[in-house]
Amino acid sequence: MIGRVLLTLGVMTAMAACADAGTRGKSNATAPHPHVGMWVTADGRIRQELRADGRYEEERDGRPKAYTGRYTVTGDHIDYFDDLGFTATGDVRDGVLHHEHLVLYREW
Repeated sequence: MIGRVLLTLGVMTAMAACADAGTRGKSNATAPHPHVGMWVTADGRIRQELRADGRYEEERDGRPKAYTGRYTVTGDHIDYFDDLGFTATGDVRDGVLHHEHLVLYREW
């Protein structure tokens, strides 16, 4: 009996973890984290949209969707997981997104 209870709890925990993984990068469906939106370099050559669904799209030199993938947010830290397999990080400090070697500003 105890074995079945532990097995059931284990399955339920695994299911909850899988469900949680699908919502990372957003706090909930009605209130996304504060970094959602468009971020742009000062010269306008690079535009990065952090979408509320946990995906991002980056335009470079007028080429839409030059990079796409998913991202997660922990406080002001962003982890990027590109669809091509590479990873990157970013941090929002004083309202400015520092993404690897790029500096991006919020486009309102």
